[in-house]
Amino acid sequence: MLERTLSKKIKQMARKLPVITLTGPRQSGKTTLVKSLFPNKPYVSLENPDTRQFALEDPRKFLNKYEDGVIIDEAQRAPELFSYIQGIVDKKNKEGMFVLTGSQHFLLLEKISQSLAGRTAIFHLLPFSWEEIKSSKLKPGNIDEVLFKGLYPRIYDKKLSPSDWYPDYIQTYIERDVRQIKNIDQLETFQKFIKLCAARTGQLLNLSSLGNECGIKHNTAKSWIGILQASFILHLLQPHHKNFNKRIVKTPKIYFYDTGLVCSLLGIENKRQLETHPLRGNIFETFVIGELLKQRINLGLRSNLYFWRDKTGNEIDCLIDRGLELLPIEIKSGETMVKDWLKIFDYWNNLTQRKEKEAYLIYGGDEAQERAKAKILNWQSVCSIKNR
Repeated sequence: MLERTLSKKIKQMARKLPVITLTGPRQSGKTTLVKSLFPNKPYVSLENPDTRQFALEDPRKFLNKYEDGVIIDEAQRAPELFSYIQGIVDKKNKEGMFVLTGSQHFLLLEKISQSLAGRTAIFHLLPFSWEEIKSSKLKPGNIDEVLFKGLYPRIYDKKLSPSDWYPDYIQTYIERDVRQIKNIDQLETFQKFIKLCAARTGQLLNLSSLGNECGIKHNTAKSWIGILQASFILHLLQPHHKNFNKRIVKTPKIYFYDTGLVCSLLGIENKRQLETHPLRGNIFETFVIGELLKQRINLGLRSNLYFWRDKTGNEIDCLIDRGLELLPIEIKSGETMVKDWLKIFDYWNNLTQRKEKEAYLIYGGDEAQERAKAKILNWQSVCSIKNR
């Protein structure tokens, strides 16, 4: 088992609060992680129909079996438990009693906010980060292999073929999880919608275009994007609000959490196809944005990532908002450094009148360089940008 960066923060908060809540996409390693962190706690999964029925029909008796606490997997399947858990932790006033996990962010947190607010620390576990896997024997050999395989733990743990695993994962998600979040009767249309979203990773979100191509209304497209966000399939990168006296784009960009999932949805069957694919640059950018985001989430922090684009097309791919400073990052998938890539930093520095000149360019090559305008990082060094 690879050590997960989030482990330290979870253990820290389990010594302070009575409930730990861990959400994230299916197969991101939530169950493996909590079992390893809390080996002495009993474990129950509400995916089991008999266990779920017991919890729903007699929640008090169900919880009485676990006086010293328990790990409850897929806890959103029995939200009636939460009020009873509240009563138990308030009465016992003991830290680290209950560990709740769930793969449906919205359903779980909606119930927690009603019953366990102030009593639980909430964390999100995404697939492996590059920082977690790069020093292991499981590490892929090159960037195209990383992008194609993605970073879901099961692919590495069981040595599975991405071409075999991802289609089954997608099908299971559509047929099962989507219906639990919202009873969608247009499953084939929803599957087409996900594929269209994958073809737009790294691009501005255009709900009207997505709706028109799927034959659905604008509000339905908006609702479906929300479902994909709630189940950790994709996230939206918001534009930074600062306009510097320029007209700026105010539409978010769409990114998937995992590039292997994107490749599967796009019908890419091996890494050789990816090498010449017209969306390779977008997929590479999705990887970099995802790694910067994981660095924050794995520390239990909220995202501080944005992008910036004005109406004339000048764009900073990623801005890290450090409060008093905006750190610009440019992302290029090419393997050979091109001098013109650095021009955007001249524009940005003149526009913002920055005194601090720290900036980064992350590219698909292997060398690292120190330039006057920016630090050049190879893709393997993306986690060296300290985003905390």
